[in-house]
Amino acid sequence: MNSMSIFSGNSNLPLAQKISDYLSRPLGNTKLTRFSDGEIQVEIQENVRRQECFVIQSTCHPVNDTIFELLLMIDALKRSSASYITAVIPYYGYARQDKKVVPRVPISAKLVADLLTNTGVNRVITLDLHAGQIQGFFNIPVDNLYAAPVILDYIKTNFQDELVVVSPDAGGVERARAFAKRLHAGLAIVDKRRSAPNQAKAMAIIGDVENKVAVILDDMVDTAGTLTEAAGVLEAKGAKSVHACCTHAVLSGPAVDRLEQSSLKTLTVTDTIPLAPKAQECSKIRQLSIAKLVGEAIIRSYRGDSVNSLFV
Repeated sequence: MNSMSIFSGNSNLPLAQKISDYLSRPLGNTKLTRFSDGEIQVEIQENVRRQECFVIQSTCHPVNDTIFELLLMIDALKRSSASYITAVIPYYGYARQDKKVVPRVPISAKLVADLLTNTGVNRVITLDLHAGQIQGFFNIPVDNLYAAPVILDYIKTNFQDELVVVSPDAGGVERARAFAKRLHAGLAIVDKRRSAPNQAKAMAIIGDVENKVAVILDDMVDTAGTLTEAAGVLEAKGAKSVHACCTHAVLSGPAVDRLEQSSLKTLTVTDTIPLAPKAQECSKIRQLSIAKLVGEAIIRSYRGDSVNSLFV
C-alpha cells in the first residue's frame, strides 16, 4: 500500500489515530490553523503526487467548521496532484435534513453532497447514514458502512436471556428487526409523536416487554429526549431493565443531564463522534470503537475488493 496516504482533520483525531494504527500507516503531515478572523488555513506538508488519499473527518460539532475544513483539505490534495481522493466521514452532518418537510426549506444533505463532489472528492465512505437515500445525492461512489457488527458483538457479550430489541420509532423498525433476528430476540416498537424538532413524546409500546431486558436501537442520540421518554414508557410497561445502543453520540444540549436522570441503565455508543468531557464523566455512557471496521473498509476500497462483504 505504498501509494496510499491517510490524512485527518481536527474533528476526531483519536479515531483517526486508531484507524491509522490498524492500517499500520502514519497520518499524513498536515498543517491546520486559523487566521485571526477565523478563516481556516490548510497546508499539506508532504508529497501526494499520484497518491491515493483518504481524508478522515467526522462532520460533527462545530458542524459548519468541520465540513469546510474537509472541503479545504480535499481541494488542497486535488491541487497537489493526488490521483484519487476518498472522504472518510464516520458521521455525516446535516443527514437529518434529507427532504422538504415544509415549504421553502433547503435539502441540506444534498447541498453538502454537492459541495463535496464539486470540490473534487472521488469516493465517500460513511457510517450509518440517517437516511439511506442520501447515497443517491452523490454522483460518485458512496460506501455506507454499518456499525451493526460492533454493536451486535457487544449485545451478545453483555445481554443474554429474556432480551427484546426496541425500535424508538416506526422509521427504525427495519434496523431493530434485523438485530432481533440475529440475536434471536423479541421485537418491540415505541409509538412516538414528534411535535417539533428535537422534541418527541413516546405514546405506547407495541410488543411484549414485561420482565424482559429491553435494548433500544437507534442510529443517533442527540438531545436524548426520544431515548429517555422511551425508557420511561418501557419501564412502566414492566421491562426488567432498559439499555440503549446508538451509533452516533451527538449528545447536544441537555442530553447528558437527561440520561443521568432517566431510567436508562446504560447508553452504548461508538466513536464516530468524540465524547465531550461531560459525556466522558457520565457513568451510564459506554463507547465502542469502529476503527477496525472503517480501517478494513479503507483497505478493501484501496485494493478494489468488496466492501459489502464485511456485513454479509
